[in-house]
Amino acid sequence: MDANRPPSTAGPPKSLPGRLAWHWRCNPKIELWIAWWTMVVFYNLFGLLFFVVTQTQPPPAPWWEPERIVQWFDDHHYGLLIGFAFVFLIAGMTSIMNAFIAYSMRRMSVSRAFAYSYLVIYALSTLPGMLLLGIGLTVAAMRPDRDPAIIHWLYDFAFMTFDGTMGVFLVGSLIWMLAILLDENRVFPKWFGYFNLCNALTEVVVAPAWMFNSSWVFGWNGVVTYWLQMVVFISYTAVFIRLLRQMILREDFGTGPLPVLEADRAAPGLWAPR
Repeated sequence: MDANRPPSTAGPPKSLPGRLAWHWRCNPKIELWIAWWTMVVFYNLFGLLFFVVTQTQPPPAPWWEPERIVQWFDDHHYGLLIGFAFVFLIAGMTSIMNAFIAYSMRRMSVSRAFAYSYLVIYALSTLPGMLLLGIGLTVAAMRPDRDPAIIHWLYDFAFMTFDGTMGVFLVGSLIWMLAILLDENRVFPKWFGYFNLCNALTEVVVAPAWMFNSSWVFGWNGVVTYWLQMVVFISYTAVFIRLLRQMILREDFGTGPLPVLEADRAAPGLWAPR
C-alpha cells in the first residue's frame, strides 16, 4: 500500500466521476478500498450465482437415484452452464480478498508467517470452496447423454467436495484466530478471534456428510452439516467485512496500535487494549 501518496489540499468534487478520480489520485487508502469493494462484490455475486442462477444452494438431496439426478441436470442445464461460466470468471477475485486479509495480519504485531500461511491455505481453498463443484456439475451438464451412473458419480463428487471438504477453511480460520489473539496492535477486537474459532468448528461438523446420505440431519443438505454451518458462515462473513472496513478507516500506515475512531469511543470495550 502506498502510504506516501500526497494528500490533496482540496476535498473531492461533488460529481461522482470527479470524486472517483480524486480518490484514485489522492486517497492513500485507495488500494485498501479497492480490495474491500472487491470482497463485497464477490460475496454478492457468489450468493446470486449459487442460490439463484445455478440453484445449487441449498444443495439437492444426496439420496436421489441416478434417474432423478439426470432429470435434475436436465431441469437446470442452462443455469448450471451460464452460472458456472461466471463463477469461473470471478474466481480470480479471491486472490485480492485473500491478500487483503493477509494485509490485515501484516498490520498486526505477530510474525509475517501468519499472513503468508493464510495466503497459501486460502489459495488452496478456492478449489473445494468453489471450483470443483463447478467443474463436476458443468462436466455432467455438458454431456447429458452419459451413462446415468457416471452422472451420479459427478453429482456426488461435486457436492461432496463443496459441502464436505472444509479442512482448509478450518486451518485458515485458526490461523486468523491466533493472529488476532496474539496481536497487540488492536487491528481487530479480541472477540472476533473467538468468532474465528466458532467458524472453524462448523467446518468440523460437516464431516458426517461423508458418512450419511439419507439423514436430514447429517447429509450434505442436513440441519447440522449444512444449515448450521451456513448460518454461522453468513454471520461470520458479514462481521469480518464490517471489521475490515473499520480497519481501513482506522489505518494510519504506522507500525503500532491502530487509532480508535471517534464513533467507537462510545463503546470503549470494543477496541479496548488487551
